[in-house]
Amino acid sequence: MVRPLESYDQRLIDAELVITPEPNELRWVQDVFGNAVGIARFDRRATELRFDSRVSMEHTPVEPERIDIEAYARDYPFTYSSEDMPDLLRSIERQHHDPFRQIDHWARTFLDKDSRTGTLRLLSDMTRAIKRDFTYIPRPEKGVQSPLDTLMKREGTCRDFAVLMIEAVRALGFAARFVSGYVYSPSVTEGRVGGGNTHAWVRIFVPGSGWVEFDPTNGIIGNRGLIRVAIARDPYQATPLYGTYRGFPGSFIDMDVAVDISVHADQEPQAGISKPSRVLPKSSKELH
Repeated sequence: MVRPLESYDQRLIDAELVITPEPNELRWVQDVFGNAVGIARFDRRATELRFDSRVSMEHTPVEPERIDIEAYARDYPFTYSSEDMPDLLRSIERQHHDPFRQIDHWARTFLDKDSRTGTLRLLSDMTRAIKRDFTYIPRPEKGVQSPLDTLMKREGTCRDFAVLMIEAVRALGFAARFVSGYVYSPSVTEGRVGGGNTHAWVRIFVPGSGWVEFDPTNGIIGNRGLIRVAIARDPYQATPLYGTYRGFPGSFIDMDVAVDISVHADQEPQAGISKPSRVLPKSSKELH
């Protein structure tokens, strides 16, 4: 999964995927979420496997002030409409055990005790709290730690933070999905983390604006600097690169993995002007 999803806020201009060695078959399919999945098959042995993805796209920032919410959902609690609920149910279901409701308790600390809570403020406060109170620690190993571990340790990777927030908002009845993609940091002073590798964040369904991005790792509300590649109900459904190998019984089973992802803009918007800019994510993955 390396091809960004096309939508009203990110338009694909050009995309090229070069695989070494050249596969004898490469075909593209769409999964149940509409993600573009490339399936490569090989007919010979090699000592190196390289995926070089180059993409040029137009990205339109959606700022927090442009998030419009239907009147009935502006304050929490609310209930999704009968038209939306059947399609949102699987994205509301909890995926991790929480026998003592620790995640539930943490999620409810963001609610006003004596009155209804503004929906956008609730989601924004939780996003910023994870950035403020948790420590980002890169972890090259695959997989996601349980949200309870993340809550107790107060540390993790971007995917750990995303899963924690997904479980927390689902505990409150929100529909949420996991997003895998790339993050653009315009400067060192911006303070964004997650660059140089794939990045993960959350999409939450907000009546009136639909699916809205929330990046708890960087405290981003809206899609600024976030390039969606895959959307899924669970992280395992959005693995950027995976496959199987068949060799001789005596083959040495091991590999070294090198990942280099760079995102840059070829036209920066002027100060105070929000306009689309072409963002060019380059993803190169080598497996030796």
